[in-house]
Amino acid sequence: MARLKGFEKLTTVDNALSIFLDALKPKRLQAESVPLADAVERATADNIVAPMDLPRFDRSAVDGYAIRADDAFEATQFKPRTLKLTREEIVRKGYAKEVWTGNPVPEGATAVVMLEHTRKLKNGVEIVMPVTPGENISRKGEDIRKGEVAIEAGTRVNTYHLGLLAALGVSEVGVVRKPRVAIISTGNELVELGKVTSPGQIINSNRFLVSGLCRELGAEPEYLGIARDDEEDIRMKIVEGLAKADAVITTGGTSVGTADLVPLVISELGKPGIVVHGVAMRPGMPTALGILKRKPVFVLSGYPVAAAFGFEVFARPVILRLLGVQNEPRPWIEGRLTRRVAGALGRRVYLRVKAVEQKGELHAEPILAKGSGLLSSLTKANGYVIIPENREGLEEGETVTVHLFSPIARKED
Repeated sequence: MARLKGFEKLTTVDNALSIFLDALKPKRLQAESVPLADAVERATADNIVAPMDLPRFDRSAVDGYAIRADDAFEATQFKPRTLKLTREEIVRKGYAKEVWTGNPVPEGATAVVMLEHTRKLKNGVEIVMPVTPGENISRKGEDIRKGEVAIEAGTRVNTYHLGLLAALGVSEVGVVRKPRVAIISTGNELVELGKVTSPGQIINSNRFLVSGLCRELGAEPEYLGIARDDEEDIRMKIVEGLAKADAVITTGGTSVGTADLVPLVISELGKPGIVVHGVAMRPGMPTALGILKRKPVFVLSGYPVAAAFGFEVFARPVILRLLGVQNEPRPWIEGRLTRRVAGALGRRVYLRVKAVEQKGELHAEPILAKGSGLLSSLTKANGYVIIPENREGLEEGETVTVHLFSPIARKED
């Protein structure tokens, strides 16, 4: 019956994360090599050093003529300088060589005149505008020098990185192995999608919610099914997850009711077991954090919104560390709150909002939601605002920071 009294003490969000990380000491996973085309969105394992200069040679930045800059001195439309054309790989005084964008600059040339600033003659070319030495020439190594760090370790490779690496001749990229995350749902009331047979059954939506959050970070979720409210069933699923994955996430069974058995089972499976249970946050208060076999075990609420924010606050930073990504905060903006909202003294509140741009101003519209089971409060929102533990609420018109998880909405003026 003592289990029904509720949490005697809640740990602050910052302390909970600090305690957990200090005990876990998460380390980056092993590296693996993948073809360049498969490296997008993967995290680089080590610094990628340029194996060559880029460009590899002095090259023309425009279509035109490579010349000696002093041959076009004081050239104008009314007093053009006429140069002879050459096909040799060297430009001598009084000569010009036709080049196209990206062509090597021939020996002897000190500038390239744009095609638009010339007039073609039968055996030569008229220059109608002067150029300075080096003009319209991309120098060897101007982009990146051989031996320079092209991409730092822990960087997520994007499409622009792919282009850079291809230009440098890199065909294989060392990336961090994707973390494998075992996902377990708990609860006698749960059924899989398409399996509802009677009233009172709840479709297991958390399976898809948590799996999607893992994939967004670059982790590989492995769903292990539903564990009933039975210690042995829960134990078997967690042991399986520890054997197969780098981290385990459970949803449900983490409060203090008689059927909330997950924290109990985790602590019985080994040391240190549960290191935090009950966090001063809303939603997500029943969140528990455990460690077994040096692997993180995240025990999230069965309510979808609470599970989402438990993942955001605790699982997200740990998975990023497993990937070797040290700094990847969500994008954020500042906007004005459109109405007053209440906080909860002593607890950190994660307020779902819709960030909207209208007439050049950014606004944060709170999503009306009474409980942590209302999934539509997530689909209607595109970000969240943190109400600190020491605030009773936020005032209408107050400037707030919105942490975005989808693009800003726009309203017509």
